[in-house]
Amino acid sequence: MNTDQLVRTFIEYFEYRGHRRITGSTLLPPPGDPVLFTTSGMHPLTPYLEGRPHPLGRRLVNVQRCLRTTDLDEVGDRTHLTVFEMLGTWSLGDYEGPQSLDWGYGLLTDGFGIDPGRLHVTVFGGDDRVGPDTGSLELWQDRGVPVELTVEDNWWSNGPTGPCGPDSEIFLWTGDTPPQSTPTRDDRWVEVWNHVMMRHRRLDDGTLVPLPQRNIDTGLGLERLSSLLQGRSSVFECDVFDPWRRLVPPLWQLDEPSLRLVCDHLRSAVVVIGDGVRPSNTGRGYVLRRLVRRVLTVLHRDDPRRGLGDLPVELVGHTLDRFRQDVDPETVRRVLLDEEQRFVRLLERGRRVLSRPRFRGPLTEDDLHYLHDTHGLPRDLVLDLRTG
Repeated sequence: MNTDQLVRTFIEYFEYRGHRRITGSTLLPPPGDPVLFTTSGMHPLTPYLEGRPHPLGRRLVNVQRCLRTTDLDEVGDRTHLTVFEMLGTWSLGDYEGPQSLDWGYGLLTDGFGIDPGRLHVTVFGGDDRVGPDTGSLELWQDRGVPVELTVEDNWWSNGPTGPCGPDSEIFLWTGDTPPQSTPTRDDRWVEVWNHVMMRHRRLDDGTLVPLPQRNIDTGLGLERLSSLLQGRSSVFECDVFDPWRRLVPPLWQLDEPSLRLVCDHLRSAVVVIGDGVRPSNTGRGYVLRRLVRRVLTVLHRDDPRRGLGDLPVELVGHTLDRFRQDVDPETVRRVLLDEEQRFVRLLERGRRVLSRPRFRGPLTEDDLHYLHDTHGLPRDLVLDLRTG
């Protein structure tokens, strides 16, 4: 099943069960939102989770593009991407957790053909404030799916305050042997779908109060599930990365971790630019700048002649199409090339500054602050120049 078929199957499954599809997807939160980028499918729905009626009703489904900078240093492993798509469903005060989990189990096993013997779940076991999630536990026991009870791992929140609640996470076994151990003890169990029973709001003092309605919020990483259903060993080998895997290695000889980082960060930069962001020294623009400069640092590490001018415009166009962005690929390419020129000038300045006698020994925190504040040299770039 390719990724487009997976999306259609998911959407149609929940539309048949009374869910209305939310159209439109952007990385940019609404005005006034302090978060730089949309990090999950529920982010744009926060007002409706807190009680405002949604114009499409109480059962929703969508495909949301997301960006998470918290995973930036994990990019290159089997499962993490900076920009990705999240399949989501919501009940806004309608059905409860067991119904959501039952539908999820049915889609995974009947719709996607996953062997139930490859599934394991985790469920909130309760703490001194909230009791165990017995509804989820009983549903999974009825289905014969093994359960691991946890506390911190199965409490979901989108920050220190706001909507939160217990969740149940569904894992898929990826090992070559029969399933072993439990999800918290064996990383061959890969999380594919999280179902949050969003019933509480955490206040500034940490107190939990009930939300006006009991909601369900689920999120399933599209590229991650695609790679698992296609029998691939990482998200970078699912079909949406096929053009990248075909065109990038002949351009630049890279080891596998570097290849993954370059493909992820360039793909992410294209999507961010496609949503209207431009490189800058603050906010969203700085996230974009950091993505591009991490790519250039890898490329220049072995050969300073390598650059983004070699990047086929086909890859830019493929990514814009994949994320449904109506932007001229050449416009995106020009933004990348302009940022590369700024980076090259910064590298030259950095090398001149770091050649001064003052910086030939070990660098102190004061040195790093001075280099940033006076010469505009970020810490990670300085450390790369010192080790390069």
